[in-house]
Amino acid sequence: MLKTILSISGKPGLYKLISQGRNMLIVESLTDKKRFPAYGNEKIISLGDIAMYTDTDDVPLKDVLLAMKEKENGAAVVMDLKKATADDLRAYLGEVLPTFDRDRVYVTDIKKLISWYNLLVACGMTDFEEAAEVEAAEEKTEE
Repeated sequence: MLKTILSISGKPGLYKLISQGRNMLIVESLTDKKRFPAYGNEKIISLGDIAMYTDTDDVPLKDVLLAMKEKENGAAVVMDLKKATADDLRAYLGEVLPTFDRDRVYVTDIKKLISWYNLLVACGMTDFEEAAEVEAAEEKTEE
């Protein structure tokens, strides 16, 4: 599932990949369901390709989202991101991912992570683990 959820630089929120055209992708906003083209000159990143820095290895975003889902019992994170201090945000991520690299993971990254998680929960897309198992099975069949 995370492979088809996209972040587009300069645009707020997350987008679902609908179709591919020549030199563009057709995406749908998760918030208002509006569809529009996203072109190759925009920085488009799949959530399945994102990882968080830790003290040892990088941890895939799906594992971080799973840990957040376990901590919050599948509900959204109840934290006001505009009023939360840097220490509050680091403490929250420390509970979810204790080994995160405090030098390379910025406060803005933590805010974005929490807002993405809340958006995915609001849209009912919380099967991170199931999607990860399907993706792993697909990769094995391709080899």
